[in-house]
Amino acid sequence: MSKTVLMLHGINHNMFGKRDPLQYGTATLEDIDQALQNLGQQLGVGIESFQTNCEGAMCERIHQGFVDQVDAVLINAGAWTHYSYGIRDALAVLTVPIVEIHMSNIHAREAFRHHSVFAEIVQGQICGFGVDSYLLGLRAAVGKMHLL
Repeated sequence: MSKTVLMLHGINHNMFGKRDPLQYGTATLEDIDQALQNLGQQLGVGIESFQTNCEGAMCERIHQGFVDQVDAVLINAGAWTHYSYGIRDALAVLTVPIVEIHMSNIHAREAFRHHSVFAEIVQGQICGFGVDSYLLGLRAAVGKMHLL
């Protein structure tokens, strides 16, 4: 049975490639997902990607990931990172590795972005490396999966 990593893209990520290229570069969401698929294939894991601008839909997809018994979760929740206790509580149900990802360095931006409400429940946080943040996150999640 193949291992599955769930990639959760948050609010406004459908606008990657169109918004603020200084912070987010020019890669589209489709480019990011394709890069993850390619690396996932090399690492021997399947990637399921999901993007929403609706907080409730994100929580429901996390719940479905629990039911489906995904093997790890990558999450870039965007601005929800800083205030969504609903998403945090949904993630806390999971018993698999969770890696928090950000394209920009959230610690070098506005003060409100410095805090993550997910930090206490994720295995780690990777930020500031653009699309490579996702690829580093996938490698970290797969490494954690192999330790379980």
